[in-house]
Amino acid sequence: MKKFCTFLVLIAVTILFAAAGGAPAQKSAKDESLRMGEKRSTLDANIFSYNARIKEAYQVAKEIPWVLDSIHCFCYCEQAYKHKSLLSCYVDDHAAA
Repeated sequence: MKKFCTFLVLIAVTILFAAAGGAPAQKSAKDESLRMGEKRSTLDANIFSYNARIKEAYQVAKEIPWVLDSIHCFCYCEQAYKHKSLLSCYVDDHAAA
């Protein structure tokens, strides 16, 4: 399930990049109306230096929290961990497991 969360982050990044017209320098508008309310900040990506893919996923989560907070998490962690959105998986080491 954790690989699925990482997969969803990569999809979100691809969508965001495409919506920005392929120009990484452009900033997309943050649509706060879609946020599900995760207020905690994501973990520092450097904690996961032992795994480049996990580190990259946490770095992306830190860069686009409003996008991930707009996506429902399908790993059913909202029941066990009280997660609010896909962003919640990145406020602890849940997404790295």
